[in-house]
Amino acid sequence: MMPETKNLTLIKPNENTPFHIDFAWWKERDQNWHVDLKSMLCSEHQDLGNAYSEEKMIDWVDPDTGEVTEMDGLQHLVTSHCAKQEGFLTDHTTMVDAVFRTFLSNGNTPLSAKELSQTMARPSDLILRTIAGARIYKGIRPFTK
Repeated sequence: MMPETKNLTLIKPNENTPFHIDFAWWKERDQNWHVDLKSMLCSEHQDLGNAYSEEKMIDWVDPDTGEVTEMDGLQHLVTSHCAKQEGFLTDHTTMVDAVFRTFLSNGNTPLSAKELSQTMARPSDLILRTIAGARIYKGIRPFTK
């Protein structure tokens, strides 16, 4: 009897394909992911970031569903406070960092290249070419349910 295999499909993303940060993918493949998050701490939390030198997990309650999930404490600090501060995203932020920071500031709500373009004031085709290529940056991947 043959073992069951999953059918993998390759879908070429377009300007309407939603993307998000796949934190599990990012953490698995990037040993420096915590360093990246620490670099995004606002001035108010720079010292507090040192307390998160180890992965410290917290319970996070989704305000919409009430579902409790475990989340990295530094990730929560960046997304819930630092990403909301003025200057977190500037016109001089690199494309990958701008997309990444946009997802952090919107709670990682999936957005298409068109929607990112409206938020970031950059061309949607350039955003799509950057995040839909063969290389995955900081876990930014197409959103699947």
